[in-house]
Amino acid sequence: MTANLVLLLGFVVLLLAGTPVAVALGVAGLAAIFIGLDMYAVANTATIAYTSIAKYPLIAIPLFILTGMIFERSGVAARLVRLAQAVVGPRRGGLALVAILVCLIMGGMSGSGPADAAAVATVMIPSMMKAGYPRAFSASIIAASASTAILIPPSIALIVYSILVPGTDLRALFAAGLGPGLLAGLAVALPALLLSRRHGFGVDEGTERPPLRASFIDALPGLFAPVVILGGLRSGLFTPTEAAVVAVFYGLIVGVFLHRSMGLREVYRVLADSASVSAVVMIIISLAGIFAWAGSTLGAFDAAAAFILSLSDNAIVVLLMVMVVLLLAGMVLDGVSIYLITLPLLIPIMATFDWNPVWFGVLMAMNIAVGQFTPPVAVNLMVTSKIAGIPIEATVRWVIWPIVAMLAAMGLVIAFPQIALWLPDALGYRT
Repeated sequence: MTANLVLLLGFVVLLLAGTPVAVALGVAGLAAIFIGLDMYAVANTATIAYTSIAKYPLIAIPLFILTGMIFERSGVAARLVRLAQAVVGPRRGGLALVAILVCLIMGGMSGSGPADAAAVATVMIPSMMKAGYPRAFSASIIAASASTAILIPPSIALIVYSILVPGTDLRALFAAGLGPGLLAGLAVALPALLLSRRHGFGVDEGTERPPLRASFIDALPGLFAPVVILGGLRSGLFTPTEAAVVAVFYGLIVGVFLHRSMGLREVYRVLADSASVSAVVMIIISLAGIFAWAGSTLGAFDAAAAFILSLSDNAIVVLLMVMVVLLLAGMVLDGVSIYLITLPLLIPIMATFDWNPVWFGVLMAMNIAVGQFTPPVAVNLMVTSKIAGIPIEATVRWVIWPIVAMLAAMGLVIAFPQIALWLPDALGYRT
């Protein structure tokens, strides 16, 4: 009992004290093992940390991070913006719609909300400012729409989920995330348009509309990237991990040979930066393995799950409690960390109520997506606010509307699971 309290409360205390997530997970797990088990188990923690990342599917994570950075820096975002402007045309709220469309497409390349937010905000915020959009509004809309990257394949968080939940088909998760991802994008678009029309944003967007045909041809290499990834998975030509390798090489071909925007120096910088980001993610996964092993061995997760189930035997009530906890966690933690911390606790609850694991994984992703742009921490909003040159608190009056809209979209997925499950079922994936 003491060891379980040390594990759970120790992690919370360390996190509140400002300790990095990875360190908090590792220290809390190691302390609980020391108190509750023996020195042999403590000595075994190095092996546990290693085996947590020595898994073939995890290779896809650094590769998709590299893919996202390559497309971010190869000029793909700027070409997609021009195409979206040609499709949407000059109108009130038009640039806000352009930003949302580009975020949805870029999400199909990066799999990361912050990376998506950085790429699109860098290109779009200066243009939106010239057209009369407030900086805070622009930062809010881009942060909200970039959060769909955690839903639209290839989602790094869904890759982690497929590894932690045994028997879950990653292809089914990718397919299931597509519908809710588009629904979330639509949910952000509605308040963006209504607010733009109410306050007159975008009235100075001008009348020039880029030629559709030329813009489409120019953006075609970027548009083809999700086709390569998802088409290869659907056809069985390659596995999700192999798809990540193909995506990297395709991105390099686009950046170096087609767009000619990347030389050897740029390629080196992309490799170095993606290695740095990947190292952080893998360290979190490695030390979370110690935390998860301690929790499962000592029975902490089973006890916590039993406590939650004792509060109510109604599946909807328990689901709503879980969603509230995940939303609060999403405000302060990244998606990968939330999956690593909460899934050992949530898997027994899923089994108790016989929730579909694919549907629940997408619901988790949708909830975490909302947290990515919900203050006070809101990682996506931090990125876009920094690029816009404003404090994060300046966005509160604008960001509340996409938060409410996306929560409503999540409510639809809860009420109608087929929004997520119809596509994997149609494709014949096991859900």
